[in-house]
Order: sequence, then C-alpha cells, then structure tokens
Amino acid sequence: MSELTLKGLTFILLISILLCSLAPQPCNARRGKHWRQSRGASDSLTKKKSKYHGSGGSHHLGSLSKHKPPPTPPATKKKTPTPSPPKGDDNDSSTTFNVLHFGAKGDGTTDDTKAFEAAWAAACKVEASKIVVPSNYEFFVGPVSFSGPFCQQNIVFQLDGTIIAPTSFKNWGSAPFQWLLFTKLRGITIQGSGTIDGRGSVWWKDSPLDDPLDDETKFLVPITNISYQNPPTPALRFYGSFKVTVTGIRILNSPQCHLKFDNCIGVEVYNMSVLSPGDSPNTDGIHLQNSKDVVIHGTGLACGDDCISIQTGCTNVYIHNVNCGPGHGISIGSLGKDNTKACVSNITVRDIVMHNTMNGVRIKTWQGGSGSVQGVLFSNIQVSEVELPIVIDQFYCDKRTCTNHTSAVALSGVTYEKIRGTYTVKPVHLACSDNLPCVDVTLTKIELKPLQERYHLYGPFCWQTFGELSTPTIPPIDCLQIGKPSSNHIQSNHDAC
Repeated sequence: MSELTLKGLTFILLISILLCSLAPQPCNARRGKHWRQSRGASDSLTKKKSKYHGSGGSHHLGSLSKHKPPPTPPATKKKTPTPSPPKGDDNDSSTTFNVLHFGAKGDGTTDDTKAFEAAWAAACKVEASKIVVPSNYEFFVGPVSFSGPFCQQNIVFQLDGTIIAPTSFKNWGSAPFQWLLFTKLRGITIQGSGTIDGRGSVWWKDSPLDDPLDDETKFLVPITNISYQNPPTPALRFYGSFKVTVTGIRILNSPQCHLKFDNCIGVEVYNMSVLSPGDSPNTDGIHLQNSKDVVIHGTGLACGDDCISIQTGCTNVYIHNVNCGPGHGISIGSLGKDNTKACVSNITVRDIVMHNTMNGVRIKTWQGGSGSVQGVLFSNIQVSEVELPIVIDQFYCDKRTCTNHTSAVALSGVTYEKIRGTYTVKPVHLACSDNLPCVDVTLTKIELKPLQERYHLYGPFCWQTFGELSTPTIPPIDCLQIGKPSSNHIQSNHDAC
C-alpha cells in the first residue's frame, strides 16, 4: 500500500511538472519580447491585425505606435530663405558699389560728390569691380577725380541715372577746369543708358556770338581771372589711361568739350551720343590728344564745334559709322600754335554722314609750327548742306592778328575718296604753306553740288597743293597741281616726328 502510494505521488508530481511547462507565458514577458522587435516587424504585425481584426483588433498596437514621432513629409520641411541682393545691385555685392549705399541722395539738389568719391575709393580696391549709378535718380556732382594709378584694373562705371554739373563757381571749388576726370587707370569702362548733363548754357551766354575759337590750349592752361565766365571744362575726361571704353551713355550741354582723351592708349567709343546746340561755343564732341590706337564708331555727335577733334600726338585713329551735325565737322588740328611741334599719323575717317555742319573733313594748322601730318584717309563721306566739305587750312588763325611765318607743319599722304553731297559755300578749299607745300594729296570720286544751283557760289580753291586726281571730279578741281613740288622738305629734321 505504501509502495502504491509512493508511485502515485511520483506520477502526480510528473503530471504537474508537465502541465506547468505547457502553461501560457506571463503577459509582461510577451510585451518585453514584442518591444525588442524591429520597427519593420511591428509595422507588419500592425498591418496583419488591421486586416484580420478590423479597427478594434488593431487598436492596441496602433495606439502604442502613436507615441513614436512619424517622419516629416518633404513638403512640410522649412527652407531658409536666400537673401536678395540690395536694390540696384545686379552682381555680387562684394564687387558692386552702388553710390546710394555711400550716402548719395540723387534728388538733383543735394551735393553727392562725397558719396561718389567714397564709392570709387571702395571700388578702386577690387579688380573688375562695378560702380552703379542707378536709373531714376539725378545726382548733383561737383568736380571729382576717379584716380589711379594704384587702383585695380578693369573697373566698370555703370551709369544708368543722370549726373548734373554745378552752374556756379562756388561749387567748382579749387578745380574749376575739370569735372568728371578718370586718370591713370588700366581698363576703365563707362557704360549704361544714363546721361551726363553739363548744364553749359549758363557759361555760353557771356561768350562772343561770332565763330568760336578752335584752340586746344584752352583745355590745358589754367585761368587765373575768376571773372572769366566760360571755364574750359570737358564734361568727361580721361588722362594717362590704358584700355578705355565709353559706350551707351549720353553727354549733354557740356560747358566746353564733351568727351576728351589725352595720353591714352587703346580707346574705344561706340553707341553713345553727344548733344548740344549748334551755336554753343567750343563744345567739341570728342577731343583726342596724344592718344593712340583709338576706335570711334556707331556714334551720333551734335555740338557747337568739331564733332571730333584730332590733336597733336595722335596716331592709329579709326573713325567710322558716325553721324555728325550740327557742328564744325571732323578736324585734324589745329596744330602748331605758338611755334610748337605737332605729330599726327595714320588717321582713317570713313562711312560718315554730315548734315548742316560748317566743315566736312578738315586739316588746320598754324603758321610757324613744325612736325607733320602723314597718312590720312577720308573715305565715303556723305555731306548735306555743309558749308565747306573738303578743307586744308595751313593759315589757320583764331581772328586775332596773325603774323606770317615761313615754317609750317608738313602735310603729306592725304587721300579724299567718295566725298559726295551738297555744299552751301565752297566745295574744296586747299590752302597750303608757301614754304612747305602739301604733297601726295589724292582726290577720287568727288561729287559735290551746290545746295541751290541758282546761287553763285565759290568754286574749288587750291594753293600750293600737289598730288593727283584719280578720277574726274564734280566740280572739276583743276587747281590741284599734279606731281610734286620742285623742292620738298618733308623729310628734314624740322618736320621729323
């Protein structure tokens, strides 16, 4: 009995152990195992319960999953806005300098000279920088010098607004003989759609009413008498600079010369304009002096003096596709004043339209000078209502009493071809030195007719002019002496350049 009882107890114990091992795991253990699963497994499990048990079956796991922040959709990501450039700056602000940012007001009355100087000082330190003079502003600016030689190269002066000049001496200060001066720079460009207005009428009113003086020394010699009311001030002047470009802008009513280059190398002027009344004194359009490698094209010049004036020291000048008028035409000179030496060579002027000008193409020198003018071509010049279309005047005088001299600037190798149109006084005037005649003057395809046939006008005039007629001319220029003079001093030391 005891043996049976012991066996029964052993059997019951084994059955109990077996049943215990088959019992379910506690809930906490299952939860712990579940949260150790990967997020992918959890998502899979959630989806399965949703599919097979509906919304109620998925409620437990779904509510737990809400405690994990969902990933942010791309559409809701915040972007840091990119700051826009300051108004008026169209390039990198580190290389662009707007005069408004330096204190300029642009209201037409406040003196903005200091602001322009400050903008230049900043731009001067940066290669290929740009000064911006924005549109829709009018800047009152006194004499200012944009100077090198320690500025970086290739600076751009972007002129889209308007710059106006002072109209009284108190605003000119100690430098009344320059206004906008760019000096000793390498690579300087003035461009844009803006205007430089010299407001010169206040200076013109006290000038003589007769023919103004064509005298380049007025741009160089200081005036000490403050009562003189016509300061010889170019509106825009470049001095001692290399690679200069002026394009797009307009220059109005300069007190005197509008645009001047002296001692410059590599100049290009194109697609710009000059405008002042035909009776404004000494208002040359473009004045060249001691400059070489110059190109001027696609430009309209209306002024009270020479549309383009080419002075001593100029060589390799190419002028084409220019409209001139009113004005005094395109001139080489005057040269040799006060017994000075003048040297001009390799000048080409072609494809020009001239209307209502005093002269067409002209060379003018003073008696007593020295040096030479060599290698000049005037080609395809269309003239309309021009007083004197073709002129050489070696007896030039500015209406003072001029004494006779035996020396002169020597002229050689001058060609006129395809000069056509109408004149109002005289078609050709070639007056050369008695002691140093003009030589190698060639006339080809000249067709010049009086504006009105019924008026008696002057015929062609020649004096001491030697060369050839390559074709018949209208009118016949019989006064030209064919060949060379008996004595020719062109190659003497006196004339060497």
